[in-house]
Amino acid sequence: MSLKMMTKKGMTIPVLTLFVMLICLGSSAYAELPHAVVAEKPATGPAVKVAQGFMIAYTATIPGTDVTYKMIPIPSGVVQMGSPASEAGREASEGPQVEVEIKPFWMSQYELTWAEYKSYMAVHDVFKGFETHGMRKITEKHDGLIISAPSNLYDPTFTFVNGEALDLPAVSMSQYAAKQYTKWLSLMSERFYRLPTEAEWEHACRAGTKTAYSFDGKADKLDDYAWHYGNADETTHAVGEKRPNPWGLYDMHGNVAEWVLDAMNDDGFAALKKIQAERLTVDQALIKSDKLYPRVCKGGYYDLDAVSCRSASRLASSDDEWRQEDPNIPLSPWWFTSGPSLGVGMRLIRPLAEPVHGKREQYWHADTEGIRFDVEYRIDEEGRGARGFVDPELPQATKTLQSKQ
Repeated sequence: MSLKMMTKKGMTIPVLTLFVMLICLGSSAYAELPHAVVAEKPATGPAVKVAQGFMIAYTATIPGTDVTYKMIPIPSGVVQMGSPASEAGREASEGPQVEVEIKPFWMSQYELTWAEYKSYMAVHDVFKGFETHGMRKITEKHDGLIISAPSNLYDPTFTFVNGEALDLPAVSMSQYAAKQYTKWLSLMSERFYRLPTEAEWEHACRAGTKTAYSFDGKADKLDDYAWHYGNADETTHAVGEKRPNPWGLYDMHGNVAEWVLDAMNDDGFAALKKIQAERLTVDQALIKSDKLYPRVCKGGYYDLDAVSCRSASRLASSDDEWRQEDPNIPLSPWWFTSGPSLGVGMRLIRPLAEPVHGKREQYWHADTEGIRFDVEYRIDEEGRGARGFVDPELPQATKTLQSKQ
């Protein structure tokens, strides 16, 4: 059964059934990664010169499945984060502009799809099965390898209001769930993935441009590059149907807005401007917070006007509003149900210079006490959601579990 057959519009496959099918289709516990840095520049395809050689695009497989994702090399450079005061449609939170120096990384060519995210959703039942059969018990040695898997959907009609075809962008996950996805994939594949910072995202979106959009800046051409309020018919669309930006990234404008790591400040980038001597590093430009929201989503989505899909546009998360229809108490730490969240998804990056192991958790963990409490309460008291540890042996252990059931 091919992925093309499984992604037919309107087809519904239970998450665990899908995951088992994909495991059976996978040829090995985890796929060998093609060389992502080569000594000589290839004759075709994107390539980024770095000290080690040339970063090139690569396609990898989610371990234990036949679901693939493609990563595109993004060069280093300096981005003017935010928008100039003269830009049409500019919001106050987009300024003042600050210069940020960006190191090279790879970024997902497409927004994360349901094919990818459902593989992570299925881990909930896998972890529950491990508990039932006494498999892969968590011990102290697994510190740093533990993730939470999102609870099974209480009412899928919220999440899949725009469909669940496997080539549609996955939506309505919280920022915490998005970060846990990146940890899950990182630990299985033994490569470091995370959400981008806002500066990294904007650098990749602009692709060297300084106009409002990543083409020539004219909104009347946006239909060629983006799904937005004027052409999307109030729904998401399969990834990659529009034209890419100059660096080969699709749907950076519109379709779904994308989580970044940053929080949203009331004064925009004013605090960053105060500490800026000349240029900020990515770490200096990352806006952190001990508050649940607002956090930043970039790129605009299918139900927003063209001006809200500009490179500098910022959508502020609002957890209370985005969970208005959630029937659970406490509200789910993994899922949203309402409003703009149905147009919020994610995209991966992989930095060329990976942080040491002790520094990786900061990009993956729950960074507020409220999220940590909600996750623990939901799993330990309510039995919803699940936790387990992740390593390259997880796909094979999942196959073993299926043989016992």
